[in-house]
Amino acid sequence: MKPLDHAVATATKPESRVELKLPLTNETPAGQTDRSTTAPVDDSPYPVVGQVYDFMLPRAAREPDTSHGVILYLENLTVSFDGFRAIDDLSLYIDRGELRCIIGPNGAGKTTLMDIVTGKTRPDSGSAFFGRTVDLLRLSEPEIAQAGIGRKFQKPTVFEQHTVFENLELAMAGERRAWRLLTAKLNGEQHDRIDEVLDIIRLGENRARPAGALSHGQKQWLEIGMLLMQNPLLLLVDEPVAGMTGEEMEHTAELLKHLAGERSVVVVEHDMDFVRSIAEKVTVLHQGAVLAEGSMDEVQNDPRVVEVYLGE
Repeated sequence: MKPLDHAVATATKPESRVELKLPLTNETPAGQTDRSTTAPVDDSPYPVVGQVYDFMLPRAAREPDTSHGVILYLENLTVSFDGFRAIDDLSLYIDRGELRCIIGPNGAGKTTLMDIVTGKTRPDSGSAFFGRTVDLLRLSEPEIAQAGIGRKFQKPTVFEQHTVFENLELAMAGERRAWRLLTAKLNGEQHDRIDEVLDIIRLGENRARPAGALSHGQKQWLEIGMLLMQNPLLLLVDEPVAGMTGEEMEHTAELLKHLAGERSVVVVEHDMDFVRSIAEKVTVLHQGAVLAEGSMDEVQNDPRVVEVYLGE
């Protein structure tokens, strides 16, 4: 099933509509869609556009509406850099709680796609919604992180002079300020949360060890743990097993499968054996668009995928 079909399959034709003409800004930035639009009053799985100013709502009120089972809606996205179209009319849907792998040759648009979701890159056209109501194109990078989207880059970034425990403490979600974190006392609930994350990432025995003394794989797990301290609902993970040993790869596979369910996990990876070990559904990108989508067996046997990627 094509990505657009995924949403259309559950769509309900609206019985009534309310015309909402909301001037969202005094002017529309060049290359962006005017979002003062007609909002349906119905049970449609599509995002409700133009109905609420996301940035005016408190964080709790901006939590994504996943009542139709979809946590990320990307529709008709296009991004060009100096005439090169990095993303070309791309549509993609991620379900709540799923583990999705995204593969494709270099230059396929994988990194740009993640940049759009996290607010680092703004598309020339198209829409990006977190749930049905949170318009990601209206939010800054910090606001997107606060809304519940976490991203782990390929190279781990940890505080190497601090212990594993302190790294998790520094990453803890809340109103605490970094300069006070290491001097303020943690309450029992906060201690329990850090202990829980240490168990998940299997670094409990290294809690007092400086992060700089960890192996490459352990640093990757610690950074994932730091993201978990912020309670993301959607976790984007870029090439998590690059440079890992076989044993570390096995643990990383177990970790990512464990994380899915309570949250959605999107993994960009080139190692096909690793992808096969974790994939529930695979999306193949090529030249900035979705080339194929399905199970690992389905995409591996797709002649187009073999020609442009697996046959390399």
